[in-house]
Amino acid sequence: MEKLSKNQQQTKQIAFDYAKTLVKGDVVLLKGEMGAGKTTFVKGLAKGLGIEDEVTSPTYAYMNDYDGVLYHYDCYRLSSGEDAEALGLTDYFYAGGICVIEWSENISSVLPKKVKTVEIIKIDGGRKIVL
Repeated sequence: MEKLSKNQQQTKQIAFDYAKTLVKGDVVLLKGEMGAGKTTFVKGLAKGLGIEDEVTSPTYAYMNDYDGVLYHYDCYRLSSGEDAEALGLTDYFYAGGICVIEWSENISSVLPKKVKTVEIIKIDGGRKIVL
């Protein structure tokens, strides 16, 4: 399914609605170039899951835990799945929350077999979001 977004608010709304399709234990891979709106998408997703905390990019922390409901990863700075394992990040795949992973290709060797993918593509006038 494809959705078009013309601004950050629409991206958040699409993510808010998408959150209703997720269940505990889901792992969602967020694809998109730098600045595509991945963290904006996670902000809307968090609201859809009932999280009121401010969502920020976990670039330097690698993963932000939102009350065990949402685990938001940024694997941009990791070079392998072994890095993710050494940091204990893979443990959260089975912790009962929803994992959303930016730059998942950097840890592809340790991802669960069953994942969902969301791709955000910059287009003229906004973003195309492929769910």
